[in-house]
Amino acid sequence: MFLAPVRYLSLFAVCVASAVAQEAKHCADLASVKISGVEITKAVVVPAGKANPPFGFGYAGPVPEYCRVEGVINRRTGVDGKEFGMGFAVGLPGNWNGDFLMQGGGGGNGFVAEPLGATAAGDTPALLRGFAVASTDTGHKGTAPFDFSFMKDEQAMLDFAYQANPKVAEVAKEIIASYYGKPAAYSYFVGCSTGGREGMILSEEFPTVFNGIVSGAPARRTGYSNIAALTWPAVVYNQIAPKDANGKPKTAEAVTDADRKLLMDALLKQCDGRDGIADGMIFDPLGCNFDPGVLTCKGKDTNGCLTAEKVAAIKTVMAGPKDSSGYPVYTSFLYDTGITNTAGLHGILAIGPGPFGPPTTETKVDLDKLEENAPQPLIDALSTNLTTFSGNGGKLIFYHGNSDPWFSALDTFGYYKAMVDANGGQTTVSKWSQFYFVPGMGHCGGGAAALDDFDLISPIVNWVEKGSAPESVIATGKAFPGRSRPLCPYPKHAQYSGKGNPEDAQNFACQ
Repeated sequence: MFLAPVRYLSLFAVCVASAVAQEAKHCADLASVKISGVEITKAVVVPAGKANPPFGFGYAGPVPEYCRVEGVINRRTGVDGKEFGMGFAVGLPGNWNGDFLMQGGGGGNGFVAEPLGATAAGDTPALLRGFAVASTDTGHKGTAPFDFSFMKDEQAMLDFAYQANPKVAEVAKEIIASYYGKPAAYSYFVGCSTGGREGMILSEEFPTVFNGIVSGAPARRTGYSNIAALTWPAVVYNQIAPKDANGKPKTAEAVTDADRKLLMDALLKQCDGRDGIADGMIFDPLGCNFDPGVLTCKGKDTNGCLTAEKVAAIKTVMAGPKDSSGYPVYTSFLYDTGITNTAGLHGILAIGPGPFGPPTTETKVDLDKLEENAPQPLIDALSTNLTTFSGNGGKLIFYHGNSDPWFSALDTFGYYKAMVDANGGQTTVSKWSQFYFVPGMGHCGGGAAALDDFDLISPIVNWVEKGSAPESVIATGKAFPGRSRPLCPYPKHAQYSGKGNPEDAQNFACQ
């Protein structure tokens, strides 16, 4: 074995140490970058380690060394003497691929997450792929995931609604150009829930900031979806639920675990095999015309069937709330494998604790009054005129879990269809936008029968930079170890060929 002389090893160590020192100095120099209205508070090299996902949810894998710049845009004192300003972080990797990716927020935002770009990234976040990545608190500090107290301050409300992301993107691009000596070639935005709404707002109101946008389960009409997911189902269940000693409804007992199993068995029997194989997943959700009425008891015997009042309650919840004139306050929900989930964020038919606490015990609700207060003009993402975004070469991918109990996949799909109609029809829009239903998946992930691990970053990049539209996206997940399936852009869905290993995506086709 050849052993290098000690002097050569020492020289190598000195060179490595020198390179590390130069990199650290180069990163630290960003603290002195002058950008109007911007205060750089930190510019340091973050050593390689593990990610620390907020609230324990998200990517927790290894992260390489990178330069991290933190700062605040337009720091100010607002309502109640609170400090506001758009906090941000920019991650600058040593293996920069020449592109920029901004990650969306979640809930009420209010904190600057680690700039990794892990949403819809499969097992490899954007930073690890070489993207420069930015994140932001959108202009305020929160004390909890759903702390919306900042809304009392007008500017903070405007920043959260739509002003912060494009401003932070502008600043991030300047920092990137200063660090690498040239601007990013392409810019991307990827987010889910609040981040999905942010992506929609960017395509609608700031159509030239990003070349590609991935919008997952967008919280695009939160005032309406909160009625449909957090208020209406519990009220409906409370009307038939047994009462406790104080006369309060025991919401969780309105429909029992046995009832839900009966319902799911019937749903799978009718719709599971439509995609060519009975595998516990429904890949053709729009073709699943399931009616819980088939389970209605015919006589006094209630074994193996559901009482008429339980069937009516289930159908009422799934159809979504309607006002006194019969007009839908919010859209309906898909019949899917996760609607009876009792773990995590409960399925729409398994009423339980939600993000804002236990379900209501009320048995009546004034939907007309709630509907009047539901619109949030500044925050709702509604505009379907995307001619500038698409005309500028922009590409837009939507994805939504079919079992999302909070924001119905059909609400996002309804927007997509309206957007298609407003922009030249399906054939034209399919050249720059796609919609993916994700079977079994809850809100942005999770689900006892879901394949919720998939990469949409590579497809959006290939579409923008190479003009290659994705034909499908391969999904895997912890729910089914060893299984893979293609997610297909609407109007196609995955269909088993009838030959080959049914656990392998290559034996399925989009049709």
